[in-house]
Amino acid sequence: MRDAMSIVQNSLPAREFEFTAADFERVRQLLHAHAGISLSAAKQDMVYSRLTRRLRLSGDRSFAQYLARLERRESGEWEAFVNALTTNLTSFFREPHHFEALARQLKSMAHGRTFRIWCNAASTGEEPYSIAMTAIETFGSPTPPVSIIASDLDTHVLAQAARGVYQADRIEKLAPERISRHFMRHGSGQTPSFEVRSELRRLIDFRHINLLDANWPVRGPLNAIFCRNVMIYFDKPTQYGILKKFVPLLHEEGLLYAGHSESFLHASDLFRSVGRTIYQRAGRNC
Repeated sequence: MRDAMSIVQNSLPAREFEFTAADFERVRQLLHAHAGISLSAAKQDMVYSRLTRRLRLSGDRSFAQYLARLERRESGEWEAFVNALTTNLTSFFREPHHFEALARQLKSMAHGRTFRIWCNAASTGEEPYSIAMTAIETFGSPTPPVSIIASDLDTHVLAQAARGVYQADRIEKLAPERISRHFMRHGSGQTPSFEVRSELRRLIDFRHINLLDANWPVRGPLNAIFCRNVMIYFDKPTQYGILKKFVPLLHEEGLLYAGHSESFLHASDLFRSVGRTIYQRAGRNC
């Protein structure tokens, strides 16, 4: 049995860098302190694979050396560290019931007012552009009275979002009329790209915002906050702190849109459910 185990162990590929349980725990603590993200114990291999490239690029010889440099706040590595460990899963019109609810909101808004929205997990742009498309289609105009702030912690994906260029597979689930109305095709053959039209871009202000920062460059009142599939990365105290800061920013009749697997029962004094993963302020005096 021992010889068999030795054969199996010797057949496993050796890791390029030593990565101990203590190193992983330091990564978890640093990411939580800087970005509020709580990594589960099952993410150790994911962390190794994503940070190995950072070690190669930075010239560090070990995880211990790399993490020590992070802790000393040296260079601009913090941004790359967070970017490497954040997950950006998104698509156009993901959770479509939210955009149906948003359309109803837009139709009910007071005439002459600007409808203000904060999408704070913009990722590569599919969500804020879906919001912008909803606004244009609801009002039947390329210049609807809507203003969208689209933010993210990951600067790399935010830059992609601002470019607004997508490969064909990213838009294949959209209706053909939606594609022709909101995108410009570039190239021909089997590998074209699609760029969002300028009327969508004009509605969106892309900003780098860390939800853990003491002050956000966002002013209320907001009519809608899209905070979808973000809170799942935070522990309950961090979630509560962020939700508490949302309250004064949100209009009394405004709506908070959450992800399909998120629940704010622990913050029932702040928000109450008014639909499927849609919330409203719990009271006017929150």
